[in-house]
Amino acid sequence: IALVPALRPGSATAAQHTGAGTRTESAPGTAEPPATTGVAFPIQCGPLKPVVAEQATGDLDHDGRPETVAVVHCDGSMGTPPDAVYVLTRARETGATRVVATLVDPKDRFTVTDFAVRAGEVTATLLGYSSTDVPNCCPDLKDGAKWRWHNGAFVRSGPQRSRSV
Repeated sequence: IALVPALRPGSATAAQHTGAGTRTESAPGTAEPPATTGVAFPIQCGPLKPVVAEQATGDLDHDGRPETVAVVHCDGSMGTPPDAVYVLTRARETGATRVVATLVDPKDRFTVTDFAVRAGEVTATLLGYSSTDVPNCCPDLKDGAKWRWHNGAFVRSGPQRSRSV
């Protein structure tokens, strides 16, 4: 009598040898994208709280597990607080959500619009300022930005030259 282990749908993983003892595994097909709730975002808000303004999910690194991309800013009541864009993933071992990349740093004073995750890419329009003399209410520069996972890092492509608004 042979015993065959029972597998439930979605619990199997596939492994692929990539040479030199390296092995990659895909996660279960039913992986949930990381939630933004309770995440300690690396944005300095002082007494204010960070707010997730927008979020989108997609498998950005093609490992079979979705990542969440979040547009975050401090909950300020005056002016336009700068946005940050963070990529979140789940730790394989614990499933805990963690920030793995910063695509837009709030220190750069950008406001993020037209944000999307499609076909493994993160796209956004970045509204910025030509100098510190420009008030936060009125960005005077506009950049299209696109990020894609390539060789172990997020690489920005697209126009990086600011145009006046």
